[in-house]
Amino acid sequence: MQWPAASVLGRMSAESRAEILRLGSYREYTSEEVVMREGDRTNFVVLLLNGWVKVTATTENGGFALLAIRHGGDLVGELAGLDSEPRVATVTAAGAVLAKVVRADAFVEFLRRQPDVHQVLSSTIGAKLRSATRRRVEFGGCSVAVRVARVILELERAYGGSSSGGHRSVGVSLTQPELAALVGAAEPTVHKVLRDLRQRGVLATGYRAVVIQDLDALRLAANP
Repeated sequence: MQWPAASVLGRMSAESRAEILRLGSYREYTSEEVVMREGDRTNFVVLLLNGWVKVTATTENGGFALLAIRHGGDLVGELAGLDSEPRVATVTAAGAVLAKVVRADAFVEFLRRQPDVHQVLSSTIGAKLRSATRRRVEFGGCSVAVRVARVILELERAYGGSSSGGHRSVGVSLTQPELAALVGAAEPTVHKVLRDLRQRGVLATGYRAVVIQDLDALRLAANP
């Protein structure tokens, strides 16, 4: 099984990867099954082997914010696994997911034996924090149109692949309400932006699918 080079598993040495894959137990999750829940005190981390998950958190008005998308090769739940504090977000399977569930104490002991993996983990946690901070700062003064373009570009960079006609597929199965939550805007407003991008030939959208037809135009929309 192959994982993206930028993922946690992709950045490990072959020896470290083989060792961590011997830990824990395999678990299959069905679509929309909760992997871990915000506020829970649970003592495990989840290593995603295949499939996608959504990371969400409750907002002050009782809604939800889509914080991130994670895929095979990524690790989720590492903060609570390291500090034993309550979960800060809910992780939900977006389609079928195969994972390894590893007890927190076994994971911490593994990190002690493998300082190179500890460095990988520190780097990925730092990248997540930088991304969250950057999005919060950038989105504060951006129009919804700019935010939509930037989020789609971010998803394409992380998970995108080739599509027919030389186009780029975003590679993540998202509904428009989920995209609106990730952008941090009302669904009708995001729908209007997507319609405009379709009419201009920048994007093609379908059920849970976004294809970038003009990458240069999308980059211009993200940085007007």
